[in-house]
Amino acid sequence: MSIDRETFDAASEGELADLSTPERVLGFLAAHADRAFEASEIASRTDLDPGAVSTALSRLKERGLVEHKATYWAVIDDPDRLESYSGYEHATALFDDQLGEEDSDAWREHAPDESHPTENA
Repeated sequence: MSIDRETFDAASEGELADLSTPERVLGFLAAHADRAFEASEIASRTDLDPGAVSTALSRLKERGLVEHKATYWAVIDDPDRLESYSGYEHATALFDDQLGEEDSDAWREHAPDESHPTENA
């Protein structure tokens, strides 16, 4: 997985090395919480081994941190549960550094008033 130069310069070697495969996978999914991905795409976009990604996804699912439908994976929509996962804070901090911190007020302003029809099925 690539990181921007600012993150590279600001982070210690330990901070960059300490991010485990599950943390990287969860961080990627959290950074793209509005999407679901196939395991192969997660592996490709995070530069991780596909087998390691599949194992990480299974473990994250067992912990109730990701959801799985057909061949797609997505982060859960439960901020409290995510924040209780010890690796989540570390992963999201690195992704916030790369992508910018989420502005929840701006998100709510653009969020739909009604749920998506597939959520009612």
